[in-house]
Order: sequence, then structure tokens, then C-alpha cells
Amino acid sequence: MKPMLYFCFVIVLIRSASGFFEDLDARETSLSYLENDAAATSEPLMVPLTLIQGADSKGAVCLDGTLPGYHIHRGSGSGANSWLIHLEGGGWCNTIRNCVYRKTTRRGSAKFMEKQLPFTGILSNKAEENPDFFNWNRVKLRYCDGASFSGDSQNEGAQLYFRGQRIWLTAMQDLMAKGMQNADQALLSGCSAGGLASILHCDEFRDLFPKTTKVKCLSDAGMFLDAVDVSGGHTLRNMFAGVVSLQEVQKNLPITCTSQLDPTSCFFPQNLVANIKTPMFLLNAAYDAWQVQASLAPPTADPHGYWSDCKSDHAHCNSSQIQFFQDFRNQMLNAVEVFSKSNENGLFINSCFAHCQSERQDTWYADDSPRIGDKGIAKSVGDWYFDRAALKAIDCPYPCDKTCRNLVFK
Repeated sequence: MKPMLYFCFVIVLIRSASGFFEDLDARETSLSYLENDAAATSEPLMVPLTLIQGADSKGAVCLDGTLPGYHIHRGSGSGANSWLIHLEGGGWCNTIRNCVYRKTTRRGSAKFMEKQLPFTGILSNKAEENPDFFNWNRVKLRYCDGASFSGDSQNEGAQLYFRGQRIWLTAMQDLMAKGMQNADQALLSGCSAGGLASILHCDEFRDLFPKTTKVKCLSDAGMFLDAVDVSGGHTLRNMFAGVVSLQEVQKNLPITCTSQLDPTSCFFPQNLVANIKTPMFLLNAAYDAWQVQASLAPPTADPHGYWSDCKSDHAHCNSSQIQFFQDFRNQMLNAVEVFSKSNENGLFINSCFAHCQSERQDTWYADDSPRIGDKGIAKSVGDWYFDRAALKAIDCPYPCDKTCRNLVFK
């Protein structure tokens, strides 16, 4: 039996409503650092930040008005005309207050973005770490708008620019001019809020290319559910409602959804994935660590801390709490039921307390990375993308999987 690997870090909870979502941003940031810091088999490739010059003339700017950017490592050999675009995650901002706070972080301003990032997991340039995509053109698009690259408005009083949709379009135009227009293969991926963005923009991405180009999309930890929290409330729905209204996301949501449901419902992937025309792969932990922390058992829904130990470490959950998580898993399986019936779509839903498994080397591709049956994540995604095998892998419920990389919060 393989030992479970635990990651621990300290975060101080802020309990006011606005402060709580600032804490969620911090928690998402910490998860993101874990993804990048998980050890690769060798020194990771460090890739510099490229700011998109002239983006401001199109109104495509970060929350504070600075230029958006991406990190790009060029492909070579058989991958010279293949492109992987990976959308960065990092929560959302749903009020003026926490969007102003976000301006002081790498999630809202180019001033605070790292000047270079390690490319690990699906972005690695080493065949032994990333067998199918290592020599592709690989791009990580930085996330600095707070609405999954989907807003289009501004608040002059607070000097906030909600321009996610324009950032997306301008970045794609810039990359097309740098050779992506000649792609014979392309994959749009993303993690967390970026995983939601890869769902929202999947068909737009397909439309950039001629029909002869092989185009697919991958959403990692992007299946955010419109679930009831431990108090019977709707924490995530309330937060998403703020994001959608503040940043005027509704104008960029799919008409196939908004013609039938309210805009907030159309920001939830469960109401979108069945109508996406482009082949898509959903990679998700059935007990997504961010959703457990932020959507199911946030401090606002658990004022007496009944869930504190359980949500920090699932080993401390009692039987009724585990049953709550099993119900959440069932909701996720129901949410992807129609989606999974398409022969072109793929699934890898493992029974782990994890978040974002494509960016971290130990979860993406390693000797002891998570598996369903005898197949790991990188092999599953590769087999699906290259049509080597149909892939609809759903794990048995917790605690059957001993290959997980479970996140533990101290």
C-alpha cells in the first residue's frame, strides 16, 4: 500500500463576510503554490513573464489597469505546431472591497506577478514528466481579472477594471500572431477558476482554428457545484451572484444557458458542460479540497467550528460528515451524467481530497501518482486527446483509493 502524501500550511481565517473571501483568495494562492512547489524529478523549467504590449489600447487590462501577461515556452520537433494554453486559477472577487484588495496581489495586478514561473506537470518540458505534451508550445495565461476571464465592466470610483473577456480575446489574438494560427493540434486547459474559464471559453477556442485543426479542452478542478453548505445555505451561489453582477459576466455567458436559466446559474459548470460542442475532458477530485473549504463548510456556515477539524483533515471526520461528502460526490456524478454520454468527452473523477492535479508533478505524472484502475492522470488525458482510448474513469467512493495525494490544512 502506498503511503498518502500530506501537504500542510498555516492560514489565519478572517471571519467577516468580505474578509472571508479575501481568505479564500489566500487559500487558493496557497494551494497554487503547493502545485508549483511539488517536487519534480529534476529542476523545473523557469519561464519568464511576457506582458501583452498594446493590450491596454483594447481595454484588456488587469483589475488595477496594468497589462495582462503570460508565460510561453516554445515547442520543438514533432510539437512545433502544437499548442497548449493553460489558464491560471485563483478564486474570484465578488465585492468592490475584495476586488480592491485583489489589486494588491498577483491576482489583480501585473506589478505583483512573479517574473518567472516553474513549468511542471502538464507544462513540463521533460518527456519523463509530461510524455504527451512536453515538446508542444506551452503557455500559462495569468489570471488578474477575478471573474474567470469573463467579465466586461469597470468601477470608476474604485478604479477597478473588470476586463477578463477582453484579456482572453487579446491574449488569443497575440498568440495567434505568434504562430498559434498554424497549429495542427491545440488544447485549452485550466485549473480551478481557470478550469471554469476553460469550460466557458472552450467553444470560442475551437472557433479560432480551421476545422482541420484538432482542438480539445481540459478542465482541472473546475466543476464547481451549486451545492448546499453545512448550514443549509448557498455560500458559493451567493458569491458567484456577486461576481456575475459586479463584473457584468452575463453578457459573455452562453446563450444556450441564459435563454433558460438566470445568469448566476449559467456561471456554474453543471449547467454548461452538456452543451459544449468541442470535445472536453473533466479532471476533478470528487471531494474537491477548495470546495470543501470554501463552499461546503466555510466559517460563515459553521460559526461554532463543528467542521473545522474535518475540513482541515478528512481523517478527523465523523461518519455523518463523511456521508455529507458522499452526497456531494453524488451531486458531482449527477452533474456530469449527460456530459459523459458523449463519445468525444472524457472523465477522470478520483475519490481524493485534492485540488488542481494537472499542474503538480506528483499528481500529473510520477511513479506513484494517483490512479483509477491502472491508469494515471497524464496517461488518461493523453489517451483521450490522441484518441488512443475512450476514457470515462470514475473512482469508487472514499476511502477505497490509496493512491491519492490528499491535501491537509493545519
